[in-house]
Amino acid sequence: MSTKVTMPQLGESVVEGTVGRWLVEEGAYVTVDQPIVEILTDKADSEVPAPVAGRIVKLLVGEDDVVEVGGALCEIDETATADAPAAAPKAAVAASAPAASEAAASPATRKLAREEGVDLSKVSGTGEHGRVTRDDVERAAKPAPARTPAVPPSRPTPQVATRPGAIMPPPSGAFRVPPFVAKPNDEVVPFSRRRRIIADHMVYSKSVSPEVVTFAECDLHKTAVLRNAHKAQYKKEGLGLTYLAFVCAATARALREFPELNARVLDDAYALLGDVNLGIAVDTPKGLVVPVIRNADELTIRGIARAIGDLATRARDGKLTPDDLAAKTFSISNPGRKGNLVGGAIISQPNVGILRIGTIKKRPVVVESDAGDSIAIHPVMYMALTYDHRVVDGVHANGFLHRINEILEEADFEV
Repeated sequence: MSTKVTMPQLGESVVEGTVGRWLVEEGAYVTVDQPIVEILTDKADSEVPAPVAGRIVKLLVGEDDVVEVGGALCEIDETATADAPAAAPKAAVAASAPAASEAAASPATRKLAREEGVDLSKVSGTGEHGRVTRDDVERAAKPAPARTPAVPPSRPTPQVATRPGAIMPPPSGAFRVPPFVAKPNDEVVPFSRRRRIIADHMVYSKSVSPEVVTFAECDLHKTAVLRNAHKAQYKKEGLGLTYLAFVCAATARALREFPELNARVLDDAYALLGDVNLGIAVDTPKGLVVPVIRNADELTIRGIARAIGDLATRARDGKLTPDDLAAKTFSISNPGRKGNLVGGAIISQPNVGILRIGTIKKRPVVVESDAGDSIAIHPVMYMALTYDHRVVDGVHANGFLHRINEILEEADFEV
């Protein structure tokens, strides 16, 4: 009796996956839940485990093949036993399967090796029992010094493929980008898979959304007082009470009051979305990812702080699932510890808005009171809202940003 292993549903918005590489070869015996193949999607990379124990009879698809959800990947003979002799693998399969001598490594490390083009079978592992670590892969991936790129001396302006979201060919007119001619100290860095997806997404967003950016200055004095009063207790609970948590809470509440910002554009209409799912931009060694806090408007500050910490940790460890990156309805971009004053972000499609917050600095501000005006030193932050003018009018965008600012300046939170 044989069982067909099929492409699983790796996320609610994922309809297909690309076979990254096989972790087994034909004739190999596998146990239940043993990873057998790596699948790549535009959201995240995942491993498909064996649903039953048995021997791999046939690999039905090759590496780099695109397979729809439910499509067959391989066959497993459930009647085979581990001590039964295995049939010799076919030559075609052996060519696509990983070498049997490949060094042991975690899924995240194997993913890093694939992105860096590192052959794990040629890497000496420094981890426990010879296991290959991320540091081993990063050392192996370092380019040799003074590398000269192999680029033709002259090349016409490229006409890059015009698939949806791809970089478009240059428009007609007098201007042309001059061809690139490599110099000895130049280095050509090929786009990684993630960087290619980011590039395509950003170009697509700029080409379809008539973006407008509006700014606000936010006095965080009262929120800072509230945060300082509770952050020690949060730390004892293993949680970081960051300003980002307060910004997320204020944004989620404002999205309920201004539903035009929690929407997506359709062909001849737009949809006001029922869920408030905040995408939080996280910088990782391999590029930017935007994991999602689902139903953020229903969470307390503690719940949001916990979600931010969990998503950021798993993003940097390469452990996000496709569902962690799906279904965002609005995005927030955080500049991090080395941020700058202010900047407008590009909308993450298919959202109609994104909020970028700047670095927080102490500044002199005017404090109004019944006794008169005075000057005080308060933490101040600038915010930039980028919105899609196809759906969002200026009056709604300004009201939305003003509401976020109002909640933060009044520290209108339950902590």
